[in-house]
Amino acid sequence: MQLLCVIPARLGSTRLPHKPLRLLSGEPLICRVAARALELDFVSRVVVATDHREVAEAVSDLPVDAVLTDPTLGSGTERVAAVAELPQYADSSVVLNIQGDEPFFPADAARGAVDRVDQGDPIGTAGAPLTGASVTDLHRVKVVVDGAGRALRFSRVLPASFAWACDVNVLQHIGIYAYRRSVLRQWIRWGQAPEEFEEGLEQLRPLSNGVSVGVARVDGPVPPAIDTEEDLVEAEAYVDTMTQRVGQ
Repeated sequence: MQLLCVIPARLGSTRLPHKPLRLLSGEPLICRVAARALELDFVSRVVVATDHREVAEAVSDLPVDAVLTDPTLGSGTERVAAVAELPQYADSSVVLNIQGDEPFFPADAARGAVDRVDQGDPIGTAGAPLTGASVTDLHRVKVVVDGAGRALRFSRVLPASFAWACDVNVLQHIGIYAYRRSVLRQWIRWGQAPEEFEEGLEQLRPLSNGVSVGVARVDGPVPPAIDTEEDLVEAEAYVDTMTQRVGQ
C-alpha cells in the first residue's frame, strides 16, 4: 500500500507567528517535524504543504517534497487534501496528516492512526492518557472515546462528568490523522460545522457528519506540541532532557 504523509505548515499562525520557521535548538521547527516523519518506515512519501515559499526553502535539504498551497485555505486538512489531489500522489490510497507543530510526535501514534484505517475506520487518529496538568490545559485537546475506541467528542474542556474517568475513556488527543482518500474529499465538501466553529477544532467536522473516527491509544506522556511561546520554551527543555538521556 502506498501511504502519503503530508505535513501542513502555515506561516501565518496567530498564536505563534512564523511558527514553522521558529528555531528549536537551532533548527526550524518544520525541519524537525519533517525529519521525524522520514523516520516512519511505513510511509512512502513525505510532503510539506505550505502557504509560503520560505517554508518550502527551509526543507529544501531534506528528502521531502514541498508544495505551495493556496494561502486562503482555512485548515491543515484542506492543505493535505489539496496535495492528495495532485496527479503525482494519486497512487496513495491512505493519507497521513502530521501537524507541523508536532516535532516529537510518537511514531506509534502515527502507526496506530493508520492501523485504525486499515481496520475499517474512515479516519484514524490517536490519543494518550491525560496527565494532571493536561486535564485543565485549554491548549491540550481531549477526546472522549467509546468502548470500541471511536471518538464521541473532541473538546478543550472536559465535562465534569468525565473527570473521574480520565484514564479510561477520555484521552489527550494527538494531532495526527489518517484518512481514506475518499473521506478526505468528503471532508472538504462538508464545510465547517457549527460545533467546529464554536470549539475551533476541525476534527469535529466528520463527527457532525456521521463519520466515525477511530482513536488509537498509545502510552503517555505525550511529548509537547508547539502552539505558543511557552510551548517553545517547554520544547527546548524537552530537547535538552532527551539529549542528556542519550549522553548517559
